[in-house]
Amino acid sequence: MVRINKVYTRTGDKGMTRLGGGQQVPKTAPRIEAYGTVDELNATLGLVAEALRDADPGDLRPRILRIQNELFDLGSQLAVLPEDRVPQMAVISEDDIDRLEQEIDVMNADLPRLESFILPGGGEVSARLHLARTVCRRAERATLRLAEQEPLDGSEIRYLNRLSDWLFVAGRHAATAEGIEETLWRPGAR
Repeated sequence: MVRINKVYTRTGDKGMTRLGGGQQVPKTAPRIEAYGTVDELNATLGLVAEALRDADPGDLRPRILRIQNELFDLGSQLAVLPEDRVPQMAVISEDDIDRLEQEIDVMNADLPRLESFILPGGGEVSARLHLARTVCRRAERATLRLAEQEPLDGSEIRYLNRLSDWLFVAGRHAATAEGIEETLWRPGAR
């Protein structure tokens, strides 16, 4: 378990931070951008989880909470260089990616066939899931930029790519579960 005794370190006052292994790096480093955007995605999913606290017609909240934990694992995976990892450190696995794919298939099975792109919306929960999807895509791009400069495990990008698909389908699933019609994109409509 992680223990945080002191919240401020003053290291960031000069634009620097430390990786999990202790290396001091600029806050603008690609690795910091990648795990910082994963953290933003996690916070965005926190809004989804809270919107589902009292009513969860699509039974999404337990899965959102699991994904939030996985995103913390991913963030720590990105915050620690491979050579500084300890054997018991949680990292994203093939099982995590497979589980997302299985859940996508189950949720998608009952959805109406898409005839066009949809506009983000479909109720509050669906709209929040679509927002999370866009943050997830940004986290994926930041992680791709990191991978261009430093080797990664390989699971990070695949997980984020699959998670963005999961969030899209979950948004549609939430709208359908709430009986809210999705708005189709009509090219050129004014």
